[in-house]
Amino acid sequence: MAEVIEIYDHRLRALVRPDASLQKLANGAVHSEGPVYFHEDDSIVWSDAHGNRLLRWSASDGVKVLRDPSDYQSGNYRDLEGRLVACSSGKRAIMRREHDGEWRVLVDRYQGKRLNSPNDLVVKGDGTIWFTDPPYGLTEPNQGYGGEQEQDGCFVYRFDPATGEIDAVVTDRMRPNGLTFSPDERLLYVSDTSAFNIPHGDHDIRVYEVVNGRHVTNSRVFAVIEPGQPDGIRVDEHGNIFTSSEDSVQVYSPDGIRLGKILVPEISANLTFGGPGRDRLFITAGKSLYAIDLNTRGVQ
Repeated sequence: MAEVIEIYDHRLRALVRPDASLQKLANGAVHSEGPVYFHEDDSIVWSDAHGNRLLRWSASDGVKVLRDPSDYQSGNYRDLEGRLVACSSGKRAIMRREHDGEWRVLVDRYQGKRLNSPNDLVVKGDGTIWFTDPPYGLTEPNQGYGGEQEQDGCFVYRFDPATGEIDAVVTDRMRPNGLTFSPDERLLYVSDTSAFNIPHGDHDIRVYEVVNGRHVTNSRVFAVIEPGQPDGIRVDEHGNIFTSSEDSVQVYSPDGIRLGKILVPEISANLTFGGPGRDRLFITAGKSLYAIDLNTRGVQ
């Protein structure tokens, strides 16, 4: 375990297995992002975000290409009906794969103006989709088709696919990127990766209190992530936060204490829990997909 896990707080010992090992499941992507787990066939779907492809891995089939091109999909999630919901930096939209396999644009505008380039998303227990909207698909040549920014800033949105209603719920972040809810959905965590290309930009996670399931308040810094930036974030059943960083997946307790690191040989970008017991952590990093078995379960 010493080669894989760095322990800074004794509470991490309850979350990791003594024989923990990091497995490389697949490689060959340009930039791996946005993993999502499918329990029906024990598979992972993830984005080759810079390669403009959507990939799938399973132990029985290996790696297969699901979409090429994928319109620069990044973050992926599943809705309450099990459909794949995705951020498309190229389409500047939230998209959904319907039961018949067709892809549909759910939302691509706010107040009549085009979104920037949706990056990551989560589906709340009421079916609403919360997503981040930094400008990377407009500013980075390998993350979208370019274009002019129409929104006044980079926000976190709440979108209700049942009504078509969209609201900007977080407006105090420079480059919101990853997001996740606490297990009881009373807290929303949002990462900021503006340090990626803005001098003196942020590389932290802020936490917000969720009001009436629709709005947020009481923003505060939860953790400053070093080295690198906190891109994707996920939460386990105990409320611990797992976040990507330059050298590892870092683990934080609900009170903001860094418990330790799961070391990854490539720069980790995103992660998700999966496996039959939801106790396997899948990590997209660099060109690859990794996995490690834990003693805690994710809530996704």
